[in-house]
Amino acid sequence: MNTETEIEKKLSIDFKAYAERALAEDIASGDVTTNSIVSLESQVESQLVAKQAGIVAGLEVAATVFSLLDKNIQFTALVSEGSRVEAGTVIAEITGSARAIFTAERTALNFLGRMSGIATLTWRFVEAITGTRARILDTRKTAPGLRAIDKLAVKYGGGYNHRHGLYDMVLIKDNHIDYAGGIAQAFSRVRASATPLEIEVEVRNLRELELAIELGVKRILLDNMSAEVMKEAVRINAGRAKLEASGNVTLETVRHIAETGVDYISIGELTHSAKVFDVSLKLKSEPESKIAGHDR
Repeated sequence: MNTETEIEKKLSIDFKAYAERALAEDIASGDVTTNSIVSLESQVESQLVAKQAGIVAGLEVAATVFSLLDKNIQFTALVSEGSRVEAGTVIAEITGSARAIFTAERTALNFLGRMSGIATLTWRFVEAITGTRARILDTRKTAPGLRAIDKLAVKYGGGYNHRHGLYDMVLIKDNHIDYAGGIAQAFSRVRASATPLEIEVEVRNLRELELAIELGVKRILLDNMSAEVMKEAVRINAGRAKLEASGNVTLETVRHIAETGVDYISIGELTHSAKVFDVSLKLKSEPESKIAGHDR
């Protein structure tokens, strides 16, 4: 899996902030069910179990969820972020307050399931283009409020992040071009702003590609082109700009696209349509309160 420095820094994600918002949404005034059934002093040992094969992502945010409800909970990850596991693999053990563990369970599983699902789908695309020069990129088609989480999951799956938002890269799209009156006009306005950011321009056909190359654009997005047209675009470009394929990419077509010679392939499906990874929390032993005769 991808082990770039950015992953080690976890994209500077404040896991606590994400976990706090998610817990507040779920708990609100209190977990009525758990508080009615589970004694305050009860302790349990539990496990997080992968119920399918795939790539695990989200262990750290899950650990944060549990710790916010009880700082004494022991969360022990048994695999690393980005690891490939088989169905039935125990990926973590959690020991501590039964109330806290039961209350945090769904929120922790939601993060784990979403992130592992994204990582697993990303890994499948990455595996499909092994041996080509292309890199798999994500897009801004992420769950509102969860972009950093979604993009981190892509990296754990072996993919790469495109821009994180509208602030860290210029992408001149079709609407910008039409509004400005053409690629030259749109590109000129961005250059006039003296932005130090990388500039990418979207093109819809080979004529627009040639114009973008003439203007000196160093990164060009090939929008919804067939593999045959992309191959011709690579020939015309002759290495002058980095080329990114985008639009309707599937696991069935991604290899063919990569073999055209493009540098990047951006895929919205990674974050907007990944199937949630199946993971569950199971009790490892009977609660201490029951063993001691204090079961409620």
